Amino acid sequence: MNAQTIRVLTVVSLLGCALVAGVFFAFSTFVMKALGNLAPARAIEAMQAINEAAPTAWFMTLMFGTAVLCAVLGGDSLMRISEVGAGYRVAGCALYFVAIVLTIGYHVPLNDVLATLDPSRAESATYWQQYLTNWTAWNHLRTLAPLGASALLTLALIQSK
Repeated sequence: MNAQTIRVLTVVSLLGCALVAGVFFAFSTFVMKALGNLAPARAIEAMQAINEAAPTAWFMTLMFGTAVLCAVLGGDSLMRISEVGAGYRVAGCALYFVAIVLTIGYHVPLNDVLATLDPSRAESATYWQQYLTNWTAWNHLRTLAPLGASALLTLALIQSK
């Protein structure tokens, strides 16, 4: 790729990472807290509704489109690792994939179990408390990964000016 294409891919990847970090940040800082303040049955119903509404074309394109861009940009940068900014691009793109792995490997399976629960059952309330604590704790890391990726891609742009 030429320098201009790399620059454009870096900017678009950076913006994608930042937007994804923002979505996860909202959950870590106030959405899960608000759900935690509800009665478990209401919280479960609300989170089930959120999980059904979340996989829109816009969000999936943002999250996984950014992953595709990071794979292309990171792979190209790895082949040019000695060039200015390439190390930051590789690191930023790799860090973004932490969020993807956590989403697919951790958050989605928890959400799938939550989707099967009857909110009115007592054992669902017990599951909810564990879900709320664990889902949120790992979401903090899922927030930091694309945020860190954004910072590293910003450094790549600054360094390669």
